[in-house]
Amino acid sequence: MSGTFLVRDIDYYKQQIYISDPENCLAKRLLTFNMSGSPFSPSFSILYTFFSCPNDVVLPSSYRSIRCLNNSTASFYATSSYVSVELMFPSCQIVKRLHVPYSFGDMEFSSIMLEWLSPNCRSCEMEYLRCGFKKKSSLEVKCLGAKKPGQLSSGVLAVTISFSIIGAVSLFGTCIAIRVYNSPRQRHSAIAAATVRQQPIELVAAARGLDQSTIETYKKVELGESRRLPGTNGIICPICLSEYASKETIRLMPECDHCFHVECIDVWLKLHGSCPLCRNSRK
Repeated sequence: MSGTFLVRDIDYYKQQIYISDPENCLAKRLLTFNMSGSPFSPSFSILYTFFSCPNDVVLPSSYRSIRCLNNSTASFYATSSYVSVELMFPSCQIVKRLHVPYSFGDMEFSSIMLEWLSPNCRSCEMEYLRCGFKKKSSLEVKCLGAKKPGQLSSGVLAVTISFSIIGAVSLFGTCIAIRVYNSPRQRHSAIAAATVRQQPIELVAAARGLDQSTIETYKKVELGESRRLPGTNGIICPICLSEYASKETIRLMPECDHCFHVECIDVWLKLHGSCPLCRNSRK
């Protein structure tokens, strides 16, 4: 499945992301949910039975209908109970049984939690450092920058972790693509303009974005079969963490020549007028 999701929250230390459906019907998306080829996976999942019942059938109050799936003749429900739906409600029909990524405290399918294992930047987050790739052709990472004098050690990170990732949340929370591959060479991007729980007002207020006409003056390149990129750019977009594919269009930042997917960097530049990696802006 491909499409656009909204990012509700990101935890960079735990490497977890919470997503929801912009149409407010995540349950419908779950019925065709397939993460094969995606860098994301559920931390753990629960087996749900989705079923429909005629509107004249009255179910116990513990069963809440999924309103966005209901129609004029039937109501839709989901249960994780091991009790047989067929035996309890003989006039109802099972739609599908599937494992649903579980989010703590969310029993109405308003959002789901996924995690990513690679690239792993936890060690950099613990030391308040930036994370980058060692080579263009791998997901192996290294920590960039120097630790500032007097900075807290990783031993007290659990107390102050929310402050250490604010800068990263501004970048990754603004634009993240969930790319699910339909074939080895064609990826469908899903760009989400995120509403981040950590200091959303301050981040938006501090943003100074560019208009589209200015953004269009930045150089664009369509990648060939070799996917060759200028300078020290790797094969992975630093914003969405997906590999570049042939025939995809990338945009180069002036001054530093850092590259990003067009759909990723354009969203960023409308909110922030500088390169998300080095913070350089056109003079």
